[in-house]
Amino acid sequence: MELEKNERINDLFEFYAPLLTEKQYEYMQLYYADDFSLGEIAEDFSVSRQAVYDNIKRTEKALEGYERKLHLYTEFTHRNQQADRIQSYVREHYPDDEELNHLVAHLENLEEE
Repeated sequence: MELEKNERINDLFEFYAPLLTEKQYEYMQLYYADDFSLGEIAEDFSVSRQAVYDNIKRTEKALEGYERKLHLYTEFTHRNQQADRIQSYVREHYPDDEELNHLVAHLENLEEE
């Protein structure tokens, strides 16, 4: 459960990081992406562990709030699932259709960007 939560927060952070304050961004980057402990972050910023913890929890709530309002992550996930289904279908049912496979390859490249 904790791993799923961390993955979700990391995903939301990727989408909504530009909306965060500099301090929120730095704390989240250190805690989630760089795997710093609360104590290490607190020491780096000369604040208490509780202050870091409170900031991270508020930022997590803010990220979830952005997602509830903007749905960027949810829509991205749905588009990728649809693209995967299309790619699978085309490969299975139309393996010799060069134009269709070219379009699917283009779709794959868009997903990677």
